[in-house]
Amino acid sequence: MFADPIKAGLAGGWLHIDASGLGRDATLEADVCIIGTGAGGAVAADVLSGTGLKVVMLEEGLLKSSSDFHMLESEAYATLYQETASRKSADKAIGILQGRTVGGSTTVNWTTSFRTPSATLAFWRDRYGLHELTDEHMDGWFKLAEQLTNVSDWTVAPNENNAVLERGGQKLGIPVEHMRRNVKGCYNLGYCGVGCPTNAKQSMLLTAIPAALSRGAVLVSRARADRLIWKGNRVSGVECSAMRGTGYDASERRVRVSARHFVVAGGAINSPALMLRSRLPDPHSRLGRRTFLHPSLVSGADMGAKVEGWAGAPQSTYSDHFLGTQPIDGAMGFKLEMAPVHPVLYAITVNGMAAHHRARIMNLANTQVMIALCRDGFHPDSEGGVVTLRDDGFPSLDYPLNAFFFDAARRALLAMAEIQFAAGAKEVFPVDERVSGYRSWAEAKAGLSALDLRPYSTRVASAHVMGGCMMSATEKDGVVNVYGRHHQIENLSVIDGSVFPTSIGANPQLSIYALSWRNAAKLAGELHRP
Repeated sequence: MFADPIKAGLAGGWLHIDASGLGRDATLEADVCIIGTGAGGAVAADVLSGTGLKVVMLEEGLLKSSSDFHMLESEAYATLYQETASRKSADKAIGILQGRTVGGSTTVNWTTSFRTPSATLAFWRDRYGLHELTDEHMDGWFKLAEQLTNVSDWTVAPNENNAVLERGGQKLGIPVEHMRRNVKGCYNLGYCGVGCPTNAKQSMLLTAIPAALSRGAVLVSRARADRLIWKGNRVSGVECSAMRGTGYDASERRVRVSARHFVVAGGAINSPALMLRSRLPDPHSRLGRRTFLHPSLVSGADMGAKVEGWAGAPQSTYSDHFLGTQPIDGAMGFKLEMAPVHPVLYAITVNGMAAHHRARIMNLANTQVMIALCRDGFHPDSEGGVVTLRDDGFPSLDYPLNAFFFDAARRALLAMAEIQFAAGAKEVFPVDERVSGYRSWAEAKAGLSALDLRPYSTRVASAHVMGGCMMSATEKDGVVNVYGRHHQIENLSVIDGSVFPTSIGANPQLSIYALSWRNAAKLAGELHRP
């Protein structure tokens, strides 16, 4: 049995309010109120509390920790993910995985850690005037984030699911690299996506949030931020609903927090949604726009032998080869990674029905899964999606899949199939409802080249949501400035991945950590001025 540092801290006096247990409405005061406890909000809480500021953290999800993580998908998806891991784009054509718990997506991600690619930062400087964001400027912030979360080279041999990319890439002359991961004392179990039971994953749940709580910060869980209360150019408070059960049913109890400064950190989709519900000033109609997903394609393979892709580090090899085969603002490039092959996640992704689907499930142990993350946001035909509000006030992301994307999708499916066959696959089955499987590279090349890729039939998924509150050099181009300060509301910041003006082109957690640390440090200095 592993020690649980969260439960130990709570027993030792950390200040945590579970809003589901409130007997009456609650009112709190702080120097800074942070809405959201994921990669952005948790880092902000750590930095700001470290300078002596009184911090209140609000989280709509539950507080769960290592003793609650039983390596069970049936438990994790219902309690740790947005919309029980079934969040989708408005037209239901894209499945979206996002965390909804204390620690946000960092609690359930697969630990993959990349710095923001130099080409992405250069594009932001050239196209959006974010001239401060150079590699040299960001280097120190990345080092701080990497130290906090113990980002280091993963030197353990890849599991067979990841070894397929390495083996196939070597045969085809495609460069393949090894990941860096934010783990310490990892048991290599492979269940990172349902919460780490050994406290090896150095997520916000294990690092920044405990640091803030140890300094006297207050955490309020199961508190859904409904709207910011503002007048003129200042926010005076935030009103929240206390949630019941797994955090989807609102009770009659309310939580209100007043503060000198407010940090919105609900992540892309939820951050713009809160600001839309609050009807904050948006004179140039930028709020909710340019929301990006790294829309991803999936290719399965029957390797004819044991893969057991549920065991071992979920992601330990990758290839950026296809990000560099065209200019960054040309045809959409894609990054190749693996996805863990867990039963529920696999069953809701793989195509087919009845006997065909059953056969796929029965062959789970021999199945390898490769994914291609498409780098969206760098071309005029890749403007991302738009966050709006449904009639009930909940967010909706309209993300149209156009011909520009499907050009990349075809190239990605072809690339993955060729690599899988080169690595020894007996059958490759790109996840499209009209494809039952291919038995050779020649057959796959002919079939995929002729296939009319389209929404719903071609399966598209995402676990990386960025943008919607874009940072910009001028008010007319975005929602916040280069430090995340709102262009119209003087005591409001957005500190999370929603400020990115494009996708990253890599798994975004480390980019969010570093930029959030930078922006929170700037904010702390300003709040301490007389």
